[in-house]
Amino acid sequence: MAFADQSQQLVAEVGRVVARVSPEEVERLVVAIIRTRRLFLAGQGRSGLMMRAFAIRLTHLDIHCHVVGESTTPSLLPGDLLLVGSGSGETVTAVLTARSAHTAGGTIAALTTRPESTLAKLADLCVIVPAPVRERSTISPEDSIQPMGSLFEQSLLLLLDAIVLELKERLRQDERTMMARHSNLE
Repeated sequence: MAFADQSQQLVAEVGRVVARVSPEEVERLVVAIIRTRRLFLAGQGRSGLMMRAFAIRLTHLDIHCHVVGESTTPSLLPGDLLLVGSGSGETVTAVLTARSAHTAGGTIAALTTRPESTLAKLADLCVIVPAPVRERSTISPEDSIQPMGSLFEQSLLLLLDAIVLELKERLRQDERTMMARHSNLE
């Protein structure tokens, strides 16, 4: 398969996944993000990188957030929201982080492919991203030409960017204001 064909297939796959995400689930997450006192973001591997990218945009929107595991991350307190991205919903660190947040009195939101996963069951709200991930997926790997969790991770990034657009609109932010919050130490 040629590069042009592969890239068109990748875009089509991501488009199909994001189009199947429940708008109602996304709405509940957007409202939770707006209402929370502080937001904590977690994920491992490539999913974690997508969550970190989301943290950057949230900062540009002036939403107070922290990436779990960073040295400056404070304690999660009651009323705080933990948002965890995990394709399988079984990543050990993600599940342990969610359990710790629950014990601390936080609200847990999950972004995963598997509604039956441990993480989804721990979550107070869940957004299902219907993409195949490894052998634990209930979605056939044949639905994607991509290896492992790539389709989930790409779809996660676009979903989070769509949430940024929704937050930008609801919080009445503009590009100039967001850019003023961009790092100036680079």
